[in-house]
Amino acid sequence: MTSTIVALSGNARVSTIDKSRDGIQRQYLTSRRRLVMESSVLSLLLVQETPAASAAAGQVRMEQMPALKDKNYGKTRTVYPDFTLTDSGLQYKDLVFGKQADVATVGSKVVVDWSGVTLGYYGRIFEARNKAKGGSFTGDEKEFFRFTVGDDKVIPAFNEAVQGMRVGGIRRIIVPPEIGYPETGYSGYYPEPGSFAGKRSLDFVLQNRGMMDKTLLFDIELLKIL
Repeated sequence: MTSTIVALSGNARVSTIDKSRDGIQRQYLTSRRRLVMESSVLSLLLVQETPAASAAAGQVRMEQMPALKDKNYGKTRTVYPDFTLTDSGLQYKDLVFGKQADVATVGSKVVVDWSGVTLGYYGRIFEARNKAKGGSFTGDEKEFFRFTVGDDKVIPAFNEAVQGMRVGGIRRIIVPPEIGYPETGYSGYYPEPGSFAGKRSLDFVLQNRGMMDKTLLFDIELLKIL
């Protein structure tokens, strides 16, 4: 009887240790993903625009800031050499190429996971991809974003960026204000942050009427085409 109790007690200790190890591993992976994201954003914040980049863009463009509206001076828009620049002003780079045959086009119903960062304002994260439990930018479970490509309630940058992606692909986009959220805030437009902290961070930037660069960065992972 005594030996049985000892054995059960030993099993309980092993189970507790295993759970503790699992928890530490999950925390490590979450921290690792966040570190990679922050490092990537920091590298973009440190990039300086070159004359070659301006020439490639076809013209020198200024960032839209409410305090400098209709002015021909201000902060020059950064064109990143390793991104593709489209006619709308969107810049994108594929981090992972999807391998499935189906391609998202206008009218496709898609499911995506996404992250968002205020690239022009200190690189603050307002939505985290692959988020786990714990922390102000996380929830009990992540609800993936479902939408029809071309929906006018989805910001133009998202509609444009998803086109041409294959399931499993991850695309990073840099979004100037004119194809992002309206100045009034994110309300009524998608995607929207899933946490209170994220909503506050995004609205603080969008509704600012001063000389603030409202450029945003998103990572979009195409999970499914319905």
